[in-house]
Amino acid sequence: MNDLHAWLSQQHHGLWTFRIFQQKLETLGRDDPAQRGLCRLLSGLVGSYVEAFDEVPLPVNVADQAYDRLLTLVASLDLHADTDRRLADINRVATCELWQ
Repeated sequence: MNDLHAWLSQQHHGLWTFRIFQQKLETLGRDDPAQRGLCRLLSGLVGSYVEAFDEVPLPVNVADQAYDRLLTLVASLDLHADTDRRLADINRVATCELWQ
């Protein structure tokens, strides 16, 4: 997740970044099956945001807020933690909203 966070922290806040992030999650989930569930949840979270604003003007404040929330969320995930922490991470991702 550190690599994804580092990459994400250098990107623009637009929808294209979120789409590429989804592709990176797909690759990570494929290459590291132990992370597949978390990657799928994150991808769904990002996908719902992209879908909501695809072909619709995206207000700058919404884009900034979603980007900041995703960046903070990714930074907080620990892929090498014990099972209790990993479950807490998964539950946090499952209940997260990037905008609203």
